[in-house]
Amino acid sequence: MATGRKKKNVAASRGGFEQLTIFDVIKEDEARQQEERPAPGSFNISSRLRNAISEGLKRSSLSRYEVAARMSELVGVEITKSQLDSWTAESKEYHRFPAEYLPAFCLVTGHLEPLRMMARMLKCYVLESKEALLAELGRIDQVKRDLARREKVVREMIEKMWATG
Repeated sequence: MATGRKKKNVAASRGGFEQLTIFDVIKEDEARQQEERPAPGSFNISSRLRNAISEGLKRSSLSRYEVAARMSELVGVEITKSQLDSWTAESKEYHRFPAEYLPAFCLVTGHLEPLRMMARMLKCYVLESKEALLAELGRIDQVKRDLARREKVVREMIEKMWATG
């Protein structure tokens, strides 16, 4: 959707420093995403969520009874195997998995795909602790490289000023 306004060139506003930072890229991507509208119905995740939860139950070393019991303990509300069955059955389309139980489900089963699937729809990521730390380290490295480039430009400008002054 064209708005008729020019997009600001972030790199040009940096005084000749042409390398975009990851933050600039993210800002530009966010602006682009705001202009893109999701297709009607594309956020109906009922079937995908059922499948992700079913897959988590299958991959878990725990029985459905054990998953229900551990979830009950975590949320402070009784959850039964029958409820898990109805929330994952395709034939029970009006039985929905409560969102407030999802963190407990993911913790008990060790299956984060339901959260990852939802995050991807929003152009976000679910990172586990180690992954998050590695991402932060990568961000720090990028900032260091950007600062080194900026430092080089400033030093070159100083040298030119001293040479002509």
